[in-house]
Amino acid sequence: MISVDDYRAQVTELLGRRPAVSRPVPDCAGLVLAEDVAAPVSLPPFDNSAMDGYAVRSADVAGASEDSPVELRVGEDIPAGRVDVPALPAGTAHRIMTGAPMPDGADAVVMVERTDGGVQTVRVFAESAPGTHVRRAGEDVARGTVALTAGTVCGPAQLGLASAVGRDTLAVHTPPRVLVVSTGTELVLPPEPLAHGQIYESNSIMLAAALRSLGCEVTTVRSVADDVDSFRGAIEPWLGGTTPVDLVVTSGGVSAGAYEVVKDTLTGAGVTFTKVAMQPGGPQGHGTWEGVPVVTLPGNPVSVLVSFEAFLRPALLTSLGHTDVERTRVRARLLETLHVPAGKRQFRRGFHSRTDGEVTGVVGPRGGPGSHLLAAFTQANCLIVLGEDVTEAPEGSEVDVLLL
Repeated sequence: MISVDDYRAQVTELLGRRPAVSRPVPDCAGLVLAEDVAAPVSLPPFDNSAMDGYAVRSADVAGASEDSPVELRVGEDIPAGRVDVPALPAGTAHRIMTGAPMPDGADAVVMVERTDGGVQTVRVFAESAPGTHVRRAGEDVARGTVALTAGTVCGPAQLGLASAVGRDTLAVHTPPRVLVVSTGTELVLPPEPLAHGQIYESNSIMLAAALRSLGCEVTTVRSVADDVDSFRGAIEPWLGGTTPVDLVVTSGGVSAGAYEVVKDTLTGAGVTFTKVAMQPGGPQGHGTWEGVPVVTLPGNPVSVLVSFEAFLRPALLTSLGHTDVERTRVRARLLETLHVPAGKRQFRRGFHSRTDGEVTGVVGPRGGPGSHLLAAFTQANCLIVLGEDVTEAPEGSEVDVLLL
């Protein structure tokens, strides 16, 4: 068996790094920058007013107060967007709006609330030191400097900054197009009635939702029979053509029994099958088929979700340029004793909670270790991680918890 960490490294290497693509700024939400973004302009690009008020020479309003106001002639109105801003002569004021360019000669702004709001002349009731209510050019971002670094996730503030420095496109890592294929002759699609021995297909629904949460474009092929020709026929059309997928993810058909259609089809075709020292989710496979990366997961639903968390999610986030690909890991006290098989890393569904004042919090399992117990996963908000060298985790002991 291979360790969880080694197998995860192999899947991460298989997926590699997604190529950089130029996209319009509004379409980059949630994506990761592939290149630094240099600022072609300063931000702000010019000295401007931080308030509605009057642009003044600070020396002209020195000593102004409620009891001893200074009266100045108002020369011009400077609204935001005016480009032909006249200089400010000594002994005068220009009425100015927030964001409007500061006139040459002015070194301060008196906010309108500290004046009588005059239009022809203005009485100023407070002095204003040099620089008061003035936004200096480049105080946020200086021209030619890096405004956003490669690896930054493009959230609202980041996209706003990119646009503010004049960028209309960004180089980003775009999510892959993924084909999800669930296998198993026993699988039936709702709402068809079940015959004895059949179950409803759910793995493709879970995987598609998990992949879409990372931004992937997903196509599903559900309930492929355990027949090599059927399996080939379901996948091969997506491996070529004008819009081939970038990744194939399968569920089922990878264990050691008969009718393991994924294993039967892909062994010797570029995909390696192995067992990972973990529970659930031991049988795994990865490689390429006709040049397209393939990751094959077990068929039990809990194994599918745990495998996604352990391997696919961090590998995909890495391929998309993320630097933080880990779930938040905390320590918590167990509320009951857990027994686990030696030599395997066990992932148990759990519920973590913490009261005010608690540092670690507590965690209790939800459901047993069985990989078919999907309902317990819906009640869980974490995975309890028990190491390969653990056979018993006593009640009250601290364990690692991955918050979902």
